[in-house]
Amino acid sequence: MQGTPHILVVDDNHEIRDLLSQFLTKDGFRVSTAPDGRAMRKVLSESKIDLIVLDLMLPGEDGLTLCRQLRAESSIPVIMLTAKGEEIDRVIGLEMGADDYVAKPFSSRELLARIKAVLRRAESLSQTQDPDGAVIYQFVQWKLDTYKRELESADGSVVPLSTGEFDLLLTLIQHPQRVLNRDQLLDLTKGRAAAAFDRSIDTQVSRLRRKIEEDPKDPKIIKTVWGGGYIFTPAVSRE
Repeated sequence: MQGTPHILVVDDNHEIRDLLSQFLTKDGFRVSTAPDGRAMRKVLSESKIDLIVLDLMLPGEDGLTLCRQLRAESSIPVIMLTAKGEEIDRVIGLEMGADDYVAKPFSSRELLARIKAVLRRAESLSQTQDPDGAVIYQFVQWKLDTYKRELESADGSVVPLSTGEFDLLLTLIQHPQRVLNRDQLLDLTKGRAAAAFDRSIDTQVSRLRRKIEEDPKDPKIIKTVWGGGYIFTPAVSRE
């Protein structure tokens, strides 16, 4: 990632905003803050943001709504903050396109570690996606451009992908017709940054299926291998 990463913290609690701003600034990041969705959009219109830390419970538009809107418009990595630790809250956040989540109360160092892990994944992708090394993968009626990080349908329309969705789809494409279990997918997409028991892979697969399958309930492209994991079934070609 070129220059100092710019983090946007969106939280209606000014104490949390100030704490995270000071902590992340000391660790070498540039930090902007916003108390709600309106202020968040203003910052995004004025600055290039590399990652958003987004609180789930916000006044007006909540974090899930904002995350869904962000994902429809961009691939900026999003880490959700939630006051609850139940798995359902994590799953909902990931369903909306978040790349990771941290439950409140949280350790600042835990959040820092997750921020660095997500940024490393984004940086790794950008380093391998220079114009000279760009690859366009084709499968069924889809094209995945690794330089533009775009998924394009047969009619030329572009389907937005979160960082996590892009990582997972690229991994599956690069290992076609091979069963990959959750641990392997976590290793390949997150470098074990996630917890050992992490169901986010299942959530990301569900999101991808809704975007690329004719019938997500009867998937033909990403099939489940019961007790084994997932298999990407189509033939893949490269341009």
